[in-house]
Amino acid sequence: MDFALDAVHRYAFRFSQADVIDFARVTGDNNPLHLDAEYAATTPFKRPIIHGMLGASVFTKVLGTEFPGYGSVYLGQTLEFLRPMFVDTDYEATFTVKSVNPDKHTADILGEIRDVQTNKITTRGMATLMHREKI
Repeated sequence: MDFALDAVHRYAFRFSQADVIDFARVTGDNNPLHLDAEYAATTPFKRPIIHGMLGASVFTKVLGTEFPGYGSVYLGQTLEFLRPMFVDTDYEATFTVKSVNPDKHTADILGEIRDVQTNKITTRGMATLMHREKI
């Protein structure tokens, strides 16, 4: 795998309502905005939204297992939640290497999640990773 400056990796995904329920159970975040359609209908979103951190969990999944992959050590992560995410919706995460420090084996990687249908960015963040073999 080429993990040089400006290298790009894409990952397609979607979450189900069962995923949202599991995330709420594991984290204890049982906000009705995520779990109760009747309550969510009274909000500006009009339907339940996915927990922002559930959507952002794709960052650690991809960076830890695919790009650069096993052996990655997370050093930092910023996040912006720009738009709501919904269950049973197709998303694509794009990861772009923005800087590399080979002396420290670290890289800054921009992650962006887009709604495939609207092409709008829902979540954006910069990760800092260390990987002794690939960076």
